[in-house]
Amino acid sequence: MENKVIELDVREDIKNKLEPFQKIMQAINGLEKGDVFILHAPFKPAPLFTVLKAKGFEHEAEELEKKHWKVTFTKRG
Repeated sequence: MENKVIELDVREDIKNKLEPFQKIMQAINGLEKGDVFILHAPFKPAPLFTVLKAKGFEHEAEELEKKHWKVTFTKRG
């Protein structure tokens, strides 16, 4: 069975002063070992790293350009 990949871009939400936390939690809900969640954000979402680590995710963050971070979260076993 293939691993799921979910991608979410919250840059527009944040630009419009909308809190994307609920959207992010919905996106990761039901992900299993090996599944991947890719988040696009206008800044490095460091507080989220702790929250998702507690839910069993490891992450890799890269700054693609100014105001565009891509963070790949992978669900551990």
